[in-house]
Amino acid sequence: MIEAIVTDIEGTTSSLSFVKDVLFPYARARMESFVRDHGREPAVRRLLDEVVAEAGGPLTEAETVAQLRQWIDEDKKITPLKALQGMIWEAGYRQGDFTGHVYEDAARNLRGWKERGLRLYVFSSGSVQAQRLLFAHSDYGDLTPLFSGYFDTTIGAKREAAAYQKIAAAIAVPAARILFLSDIREELDAARAAGMRTVHVMRDAAAQSSAGHVRAADFNAIKV
Repeated sequence: MIEAIVTDIEGTTSSLSFVKDVLFPYARARMESFVRDHGREPAVRRLLDEVVAEAGGPLTEAETVAQLRQWIDEDKKITPLKALQGMIWEAGYRQGDFTGHVYEDAARNLRGWKERGLRLYVFSSGSVQAQRLLFAHSDYGDLTPLFSGYFDTTIGAKREAAAYQKIAAAIAVPAARILFLSDIREELDAARAAGMRTVHVMRDAAAQSSAGHVRAADFNAIKV
């Protein structure tokens, strides 16, 4: 019996194009001014120091911004980058520059699963802050009351089984009673290795092989 569902965001609850065509360019264009205006604030300074350490520094402020932009262009899953992007996106959401894209079938089924008593969680490479912002300002209103918790790469890499083991321990649900949803086979492989059940959400008919995972075209096709 499934007690909890952990879902990815990009390509699963939400369009990849929203992240790549809206969120990434928004953060990239504003990274320089954000670092200039907020770089001395303790929380931001800590993240910038982590960027320098990750890059093998030392870096000037301009070089730090250039490194961050390069990582955005390369879609790097680097924790301080994701946190800084989340800070920039917060202003965009609050100013109404965009809303968080969520597929209608995802929003409806998440609500239905919540009403049935299932516990819902998010595990995304985007920071927890960015996750909360997307669902709080979604196309279908504030969806954050549906979720019992959020996880990002601070708990571990999404393609490593250890991260899913830590999630199971954190939510105190046996891995065998957790269903993980993603559009990425390597993430599903890692979750399965940790003992979770999996569904490969394949919104793109040309998506990669499911390699033995249950397949679903969208959330309507997921049987829980």
